[in-house]
Amino acid sequence: MMELRCAVCASVLFALAGGVSAQWTVTNLHPTGATESRALRVEDGRQVGLAIIDGQTRAGLWSGTAASFVDLHPSGASSSIARGLGIDQQVGQVVLGGVERAGLWSGSAASFVGLHPSGADTSRAVRCNNGQQVGDAMIGGFARAALWTGSAASWVSLHPSGALSSVALGVRDGLQVGYADFSAGTRAGMWSGSAATWINLHPAGASSSIAYCVHDGEQAGVSLVGTFHAGIWRGSAASWIDMHPAGATFSHAYATYRGRQAGSAAVGGVLRASYWRGSAESWVDLSAFLSGSWGETLAGGIWSDDTHIYVAGRGFNNDTGRVEALLWSRPFCPADYNRTGDEGDVIDFLDFLNDFGTCANEPLPCGESGNPDVNGDTNVDVLDFLDFLDSFGNGC
Repeated sequence: MMELRCAVCASVLFALAGGVSAQWTVTNLHPTGATESRALRVEDGRQVGLAIIDGQTRAGLWSGTAASFVDLHPSGASSSIARGLGIDQQVGQVVLGGVERAGLWSGSAASFVGLHPSGADTSRAVRCNNGQQVGDAMIGGFARAALWTGSAASWVSLHPSGALSSVALGVRDGLQVGYADFSAGTRAGMWSGSAATWINLHPAGASSSIAYCVHDGEQAGVSLVGTFHAGIWRGSAASWIDMHPAGATFSHAYATYRGRQAGSAAVGGVLRASYWRGSAESWVDLSAFLSGSWGETLAGGIWSDDTHIYVAGRGFNNDTGRVEALLWSRPFCPADYNRTGDEGDVIDFLDFLNDFGTCANEPLPCGESGNPDVNGDTNVDVLDFLDFLDSFGNGC
């Protein structure tokens, strides 16, 4: 077996120049009876957002299809929006008694729990993870970045010293991101549970910046560098990477997950849902995979499991004359062994080679970087090796 691998290794590494990229498919999530819908986030196989039904904006939860739509709108509210979700909860805001109030759900309208802090004028919750929720509360006419742990009484102000206002927009594994307004301008930043932990992420040369999301040590957002440029950080202002696509007039990265990002870019005067893998050159126009006639599109959330990448967003359907919630999905290419979202590179080949040598004819699961059982027959053998080589050499 080792002789076979070594014999083909060199030839395969030189054979990788191209191939056809794996295609994205699009699922329209627009619920029956709605005049508008928007998917704002995706995680754990579900999506959250809103649908306008009978003239009322109502928070909603999907599980991958239009028919799966669950109306989260609580009794007595005049409007509601679900903006973020985790494994067992959804967060957003409702308008009750004329006041915008942060809250959370656990899968149904009846499960709504208010997070509105005592003394706040208004409040919003936008993301959640591992029992934490983030957003902002308006107090004395100024927004204050907010962190909750499941109740209104748990509210903690993340407002940095010296800031005029602040908003938290993302949370993951005990880290929170967002921005604060100072006299010098808007600054992207990150916290780890308290106002005193604020880290300024503002890149040199930018006039303003915002961090929207955090995952696995990476933060995604936007910096104003003449125009708005999508980009990512790795925990410091100096780590900023500009992902602005060539030819775009502006771009935003609203979400990041496992080294992949989603957002929007204006190209040719049209806003286009966008996908990146950490660089400007990796930009993909997701609107190109829509069928029919569409105007502006935007992607707001990204997530992946072991088999697919998912992007949630919305688009203006020229055929129906309305904004509709959308879900893009794409299977991982077999050659993308380490699941970084590419079509297979030398690192994927070497990672597969290492795991294959370790796992051949061994019990599953096995493998440090991925799953060497490429054909899914529960046995790692020469057929898996040949299937991987085929994908690696021919593209996906």
